[in-house]
Amino acid sequence: MPQRSTFRQQSRRMSLGGVMAALTVVILSLGSLVPLATFACPLLAMVCLIPLVCRYGPGAALTVYAGAGILSLFLCADKELAFLYAFLGWYPALRPRLEGLASKLLRTAVKCLLFSAAMAAMYLLLIFFFRLEAVAADFAEYSALAAAGLLALGNVTFLLFDRALGQLMRLYRWRFLKK
Repeated sequence: MPQRSTFRQQSRRMSLGGVMAALTVVILSLGSLVPLATFACPLLAMVCLIPLVCRYGPGAALTVYAGAGILSLFLCADKELAFLYAFLGWYPALRPRLEGLASKLLRTAVKCLLFSAAMAAMYLLLIFFFRLEAVAADFAEYSALAAAGLLALGNVTFLLFDRALGQLMRLYRWRFLKK
């Protein structure tokens, strides 16, 4: 009988992963319809990883992130949105590890550094390697000071999202995993 329960657990894990990957791709595809959703939908799609992180750990969440990220790069019309998820979608799986850092100041600094590095790498890749003209035209309008201000605003938004993600993880654990 132990073999049967292991099979059942693996089946549940696989089906939850498949459903969350599909939901992630749908949310990212819907983000192509509304211009402002370019930045909101990848964050919303990251929330789909919460059940996987809480139930099965970061490994399962990273597997689903990788699959959904690859599919979104092929299926989403808005490539900036798909790349935003590809460069930041891993964060919910890493978050519990970052929360283990002793100092709150160090935690915040590491989170801001990770976000800033991911954004810089993503936009450099989009502008100079993939040569997306729309993205390059948007950044041509900004001065260096305006781009730095935009990055600072992005960091503040990311820290707010991090806080909301933490609350959602606590709520998920309390509501669904207390049984």
